[in-house]
Amino acid sequence: MRLLDIAEVAQRSGTPASALRYYEEKGLIASVGRRGLKRLFESAVLERLALIALGQTAGFSLAEIARTFLPDGRAEIDRDRLLAKAEELDGMIGQLGAIRDGLRHAAVCPAPSHLECPTFRRIMGLAASGALPRSPLLATSGRRARGGAT
Repeated sequence: MRLLDIAEVAQRSGTPASALRYYEEKGLIASVGRRGLKRLFESAVLERLALIALGQTAGFSLAEIARTFLPDGRAEIDRDRLLAKAEELDGMIGQLGAIRDGLRHAAVCPAPSHLECPTFRRIMGLAASGALPRSPLLATSGRRARGGAT
């Protein structure tokens, strides 16, 4: 089996070397040795990194993703966790739809001022009370950046 140094893994996976070191520190991946100062990985690490990237794209934390990997290195994807995440995403889609609808209303509202619009004032009140969560996109965008350490 051909070994890849950390620079090759970073280039082929699109994951920054700093994230690879962090993933190794967290036990998500493991190097098998060193060539000089560079960590060496088996080529199978690329598949593991693809699973990590997919998990992050779906909104799983690194701790949740780590539970996917068995001690022998194989991946075992929990179908119940996938269904729970799909339900969570449905909720986020509903939230985003409500945010979108509010923005569309604000854009075309015929009231002279948004503060004179009953619908806009109701939406403001809901947001101020915490009944409308912050945009899920804002809450996760920094964390989900490719290679982001979460």
